[in-house]
Amino acid sequence: MAKPREALRVLVVDDSAVTRQVLVTLLRERGMRVEAAADPLIALTKMAHTPPDVIVLDLEMPRMDGLSFLRRLRAERPTPVVICSGVAERGTEAALRALEEGALEIISKPRVGLRSFLVESATRLIDAVEAAAAARPRRAPRAPSPLPGTRADLGRLGLIVLGASTGGTDALAHVVAELPADAPPVAIVQHMPEVFTAAFATRLDRLGRVRVKEAASGDQLARGRVLIAPGNRHLRIVRGAAGYVAEVTGGPLVSRHRPSVDELFHSVAAAAGRHGVAALMTGMGDDGARGLLAMRRAGARTLAQDEASSVVYGMPRAAVELGAAERVVPLHELTAALLGRS
Repeated sequence: MAKPREALRVLVVDDSAVTRQVLVTLLRERGMRVEAAADPLIALTKMAHTPPDVIVLDLEMPRMDGLSFLRRLRAERPTPVVICSGVAERGTEAALRALEEGALEIISKPRVGLRSFLVESATRLIDAVEAAAAARPRRAPRAPSPLPGTRADLGRLGLIVLGASTGGTDALAHVVAELPADAPPVAIVQHMPEVFTAAFATRLDRLGRVRVKEAASGDQLARGRVLIAPGNRHLRIVRGAAGYVAEVTGGPLVSRHRPSVDELFHSVAAAAGRHGVAALMTGMGDDGARGLLAMRRAGARTLAQDEASSVVYGMPRAAVELGAAERVVPLHELTAALLGRS
């Protein structure tokens, strides 16, 4: 008889008593063992007695801020961290730096309406905690360098689409930094809060030769340009008179997400057919697997990131098990594979 899985141990670190109460209640209702601390110094004391599987962390706190705590954790006792913070809601530099310092997920915490917001977002919070618990230790990928390109070897590709979740910010940065200036147009879904995607796009824009922006309805997909789906909005691609065009819409969650990788991939299967190429990358769950299968059936080339280079091998695994991925490739080979060079 299989041994029952032990309940996840979660430590909530937030100086707001209301936030602590709401988060603890939501996580305990899912069967997790939850403790709380009002600041990082108290958290360190608790961790010495009972190491948690996951930490849910605010960024703005007394005595030690969240970023300093993240750096200390990374150096002394690496632990998966999910950020739940009002700083993330504003999409500030601190939220971007939290991911660079090792945080795996960002959940926005508004300044008002906290209780109703968190209750409505319980699924996303729980998914984030479970994804963090399943994550393998983060390690730096091989340093990317822009790949040279010519119109001759890229011309047969119409459109590249990528989907990612937990661990995706680092993985996508690696791919985007390697793209040549004349790369085919790229559209990306990365699961993250709505005010955070514009800042993420700006950060990616600084990395290499391609131009990156948050997608808006009517944007043309052009060579050397990358569009990032806005948080809380679906991104679809349609074929217009002058080429591929972005459509940004609301609507219900698809595969438990908005934006959804499945929504993007299904639209590209219809719009681009065999002229598309897609990769499903690191992340929890199965968003994108069915869309990747639709693309493969439409004649597109389809890839999945391999387990060894994925922070969470959930979405790529689902694609492989569904028969949606033609090839499974490590992150350091993914850009070349997308461009048809390996």
